[in-house]
Amino acid sequence: MKHHLAPWGIGELPAPLPFNFRNALRTIGPGAILLATSIGGGEWLVGPALGVAHGAGLMWVATVAILLQVLFNLEGIRYTLYTGEPAVVGIMRLRPGSRFWGGLYTLLTVAQLGMPALAAACSSVVFAAFMGRMPGAPDAGSLTWITYGIMAVTVAILAGGGTIERMLERASWAMIAFIFVFLLVVNVFFVPAANWARTAAGFVQFGYLPAGADMVLLATLAATAGSGGIGNLVISNWVRDKGFGMGGAVGAIPSAVGGRDVTLSHVGMVFPVTPSNLERWRLWWRYVNIDQVWLWGLGCFLGMFLNVNLATAIVPKGTDLSAIGAGAFQARYLAEHAWSGFWVLALLNGFWILFSTHLGNTDTLVRTVTDIAWVAAAGRSRYSVTRIYYSLLAVFTVWGAFAANWGTAMTLFKALGVIAGPIFALASIQLLLVNTRLLPAELRPPVWRRIGLVLCAVFYLGMMVLALRG
Repeated sequence: MKHHLAPWGIGELPAPLPFNFRNALRTIGPGAILLATSIGGGEWLVGPALGVAHGAGLMWVATVAILLQVLFNLEGIRYTLYTGEPAVVGIMRLRPGSRFWGGLYTLLTVAQLGMPALAAACSSVVFAAFMGRMPGAPDAGSLTWITYGIMAVTVAILAGGGTIERMLERASWAMIAFIFVFLLVVNVFFVPAANWARTAAGFVQFGYLPAGADMVLLATLAATAGSGGIGNLVISNWVRDKGFGMGGAVGAIPSAVGGRDVTLSHVGMVFPVTPSNLERWRLWWRYVNIDQVWLWGLGCFLGMFLNVNLATAIVPKGTDLSAIGAGAFQARYLAEHAWSGFWVLALLNGFWILFSTHLGNTDTLVRTVTDIAWVAAAGRSRYSVTRIYYSLLAVFTVWGAFAANWGTAMTLFKALGVIAGPIFALASIQLLLVNTRLLPAELRPPVWRRIGLVLCAVFYLGMMVLALRG
């Protein structure tokens, strides 16, 4: 069963750009990709559904989840800054060995993301925007073809840009800009001040648990209020490909178009702990904190707040949003009470919310399995990492074309959330072990961060128990 990965190489820690606002904008980016992926089903489906059913008081779960996920992300990145390897590769270095953990995380990744929960939801939004009505049973054939078209566009985006991370980053910034501008405008003009106050209070109403709450949906909110399980682990893969820390020494996954000069090492590289390298380490951490705390973490709070705030203001309390989603209801309401053009604008906003998540989830699925296979096959594979990535992308796209028809977006999304919780619990403890056993003492997390990882595991185990009991 045991299989040990090759030891790290040795090199100097690449120097980041001098720290200033302009260089921060040039350096950050992985957080934008993860934010575009995160502002999805949790905000379009789960958060508004719970808010309309029980009020905003349950949003404290989102607050706790996002705070814990910020810490989780930072600890995954810590390992990558030192080694240039994704966090999942660090986990593969733990006992009983890389074959066991690589195989398990491949299964967990496919189980969580193998069913494209949001591709079919995208097709419904596109249909509604162009046809002027929500689709019904007779429209199933049209929805299927639209779903296939969305998957084809996803493959096209992931095919270009030099590195896949670079193309994802460009697409993510554009989608984030549209989503947040739209949400801010409609919230400012259509939500009363009193509702803003109630929603804000709900995010700190810790411990509120009304009778009759859907525990599975609550566990899904906990898992997806930020990103969700494998989605959080993959931030370290994007950090590596962006060139943060020792990621700049090991390379990136090249894209199919324009990526010929990009390479990726099978094994990570570490740096000696010297005063000059420690100074560079601290500077890299300043950029990481901007990327994860202020871009991703704050963006997740704002995205959830604005969607829930709008939904609780215009959707009658108790409305069942599981079938059409809050965004579709919002589009109809705004079109009827303000301006007919809001029908298309609101649905277009919903499309970007769902498509950005589908795009990120697709890359997360393929990238995680690719990195596991690439590291496990060091020195034995006849194929380039690009060929492995796009072969897997083709396989999972064909699989997704079938799986997208196996349930509603809410049903598939609940399955995603239920699987993501246990992944968080397991990976939190493993990141604690990786960063306290494999890193030099000077780079290990302080005690409060170690406690935070344990609390992350406890929180998601607790949510899993509530879901099973519910």
